[in-house]
Amino acid sequence: MNVNQAAKLTGLPSKTPRYYEEVGLVSPARAANGYRVFEERDIQKLAFIANARSLGFSLEECRRLLSLYEDPSRSSAQVKSIAQAQLKILDVKLRELLAMRRELRRLISGCNGDDRPDCPIVEGLAQRFMAMPDEG
Repeated sequence: MNVNQAAKLTGLPSKTPRYYEEVGLVSPARAANGYRVFEERDIQKLAFIANARSLGFSLEECRRLLSLYEDPSRSSAQVKSIAQAQLKILDVKLRELLAMRRELRRLISGCNGDDRPDCPIVEGLAQRFMAMPDEG
């Protein structure tokens, strides 16, 4: 199948399989005319990568996971270790997002949202910037 069909089947934008080939994650065959020919194994890899990326794994982590996916002698402990490291990263990001959400809610709750020019949101954003320590 061609790149557009492969992309559609895996739910990826059509440029993504090309990019994954460029970075060495997939290696579709080439037809005589030079067009990519994606086979079932390529589709499986693209779906695997898409699923891993949807869980926040980096391209390099996807490369490691693909390597383990293709290794019948892998241990599940290797895969679990990578997944646990990703979970820790997601936990940190979640805490950061929740803190951002709390701060934004605090700023919004202080704003009347009327026609007056004074705005606690703008003032709060300016204070946060002004409160940053000097770099250097």
